[in-house]
Amino acid sequence: MRPRIQRTTWPRPALVLTDTPRPRCPDCQGKGGHAVDYGDHNGEYAGTDWWPCPCWDDTRRWTLLPLPRRTPPGGYSDEPPF
Repeated sequence: MRPRIQRTTWPRPALVLTDTPRPRCPDCQGKGGHAVDYGDHNGEYAGTDWWPCPCWDDTRRWTLLPLPRRTPPGGYSDEPPF
């Protein structure tokens, strides 16, 4: 595991410890997966699929610190843990 701290906004704002892709992975070159564009029956662009690489588990994360949802007009929040 190659941990890093990241800010997330879902399901609520928080700082999380998360895994990162292997930097020298021969399959994804450290990007964590492959983006594959696809088209509709006319050959026009219809979207992009994301195929994660086995060198990385994007579901492996632990919440370190929940953050307030938004700052009130006064600049202070009484929402835990603050």
